[in-house]
Amino acid sequence: MILEGKMKRKVLFFTALSVLAFGQSEKSYIGKGNGYGGELKVNVKTKGEEIVDLELISHKETSPVVKRAFPVIKERIIEAQSPIVDNVSGATYTSFGVKRAVAQALKAQGKDYGKITVKTGGPKEEIAYLEPVNTDIVIVGGGPAGLAAAISAKEAGAKNIILIEKLDILSGNGKFDMNFFDLINSEAQKKNGTFDTVEAFVKDKANKMDTIERTQAQAEGAFKLDAWLRGMGIELNHNYGLRNHMAEKDAYAGEEIQDGLEKKVKELGIDVRTGTKGLDLIVKDGEVTGVKVQNKNKFYDINAKAVILATGGFSHNKELLAKYAPGSETLATSNQMSATGDFIPVFEKNNLKMDNLDVLSIFSFILVPSRDLTGGGDGYILVNQEGKTFLKDKPTSMERAKSIEAQTGSYAYYIYDQDLYDSFYRLQKHNNLGLHTKAETIEELAKKLNIPVEELKNSTKTLRKEGPYYGAKVQSAIHMTKGGVVADEKTQVVNTKGEKVKGLYAAGEVTSTSAAYSAAVVFGRIAGEEAANSIK
Repeated sequence: MILEGKMKRKVLFFTALSVLAFGQSEKSYIGKGNGYGGELKVNVKTKGEEIVDLELISHKETSPVVKRAFPVIKERIIEAQSPIVDNVSGATYTSFGVKRAVAQALKAQGKDYGKITVKTGGPKEEIAYLEPVNTDIVIVGGGPAGLAAAISAKEAGAKNIILIEKLDILSGNGKFDMNFFDLINSEAQKKNGTFDTVEAFVKDKANKMDTIERTQAQAEGAFKLDAWLRGMGIELNHNYGLRNHMAEKDAYAGEEIQDGLEKKVKELGIDVRTGTKGLDLIVKDGEVTGVKVQNKNKFYDINAKAVILATGGFSHNKELLAKYAPGSETLATSNQMSATGDFIPVFEKNNLKMDNLDVLSIFSFILVPSRDLTGGGDGYILVNQEGKTFLKDKPTSMERAKSIEAQTGSYAYYIYDQDLYDSFYRLQKHNNLGLHTKAETIEELAKKLNIPVEELKNSTKTLRKEGPYYGAKVQSAIHMTKGGVVADEKTQVVNTKGEKVKGLYAAGEVTSTSAAYSAAVVFGRIAGEEAANSIK
């Protein structure tokens, strides 16, 4: 009887412990919100009053954004136990949609967070000035050039590297790119029977914006780049048009490359500080010795033996566009919200040489309103809302942009047939995502796009006689600014006297260059290696 009583007390004791340990059972509540691409659903898991997990059930967001942003916004909401948190910069509308979905789901628990808007955020931190941080190399900018520089510097022997990125997610605009231009000696080229050379590259790419030494350095870097990428598990297996590359015939290059670079940076243990903006250079006796930075309301210095700038261009800065390329400031941009040219005033203050600030890369067509790059190839018809063609023959990119801007609503319709659809993957992808409109006849397409039928029929007589036909609302957009600070073939920045600035390197769109995505990775690699070698 005594033993039986003891057993009963033990059972009751362990039952009590179980209740304390596991608490109430887990419950799930599903809420809806609208992100950048449309409706999304979030499953909110709770135990009692506690939010324990969030699961994104469905969404229409862009893959490169949502897979980076959702873990961040999820962590913030769980930590705060509330959807009243700051958005993930670089993913504002995705964050907004998730927060509204969580708030809606938790109404079933009797919680009311009020109206959540795009501007809803968490409590503001008090301003604080922190102690300086010391490192070997600091890299400002976490896009293609910055990530490549970090990896290369580590490979060259640098032990302590800090990479800062002002947005809350990495990889800049590169993560959206379909094509990786100007890659030579790739496995995909060889498979196609194309044996490209450094000499051929230099001959083809020599130009007035880049010194022949920089073009040579780009060519040599492009020749080795595919092997370097493949060493990290990054494979560009589809080659077309001589030097153009995609991950596969039906997979964009940008997502493959940037996912791989971010993974490698993490594996190498590099200190990455997102949400941290570079404000100014620290200069002593003409030598750059660090960067002043800001993380929310915290300010501090990062002292370094070498600084690499990879902060991108200024496509999103209307004031700078108006100053350096008057008339372009009214155009849309397809670039990241972070492309604001933050260091241009710093370059001016420190007498660093800049060049070609009036040169822009304007992409022919982006979707309205999503801003996705669209179109491809020849054989399309461009009409306005009235169904009339309006472009002059062989316009420049700026003339095309301004002609579209002058139409009703400042947009046009990109109209094409099955032949063009079959020839270009981007068009197929956008149709599968529901971003283009499909119709079996021109009459049906006109009705769907609210264009006068007869006018559209007259404007599209050169298309094939049988459907289907396709259409999309488009604008032209500034894709890149091509001017910036001047750096030599080893990426060392020069001042207005033409002298090399000790301790300062730059790569990517922040520099004056005719090149684009692949060159950002090439010169990022060079910058990392040169900076690491300079401090040995």
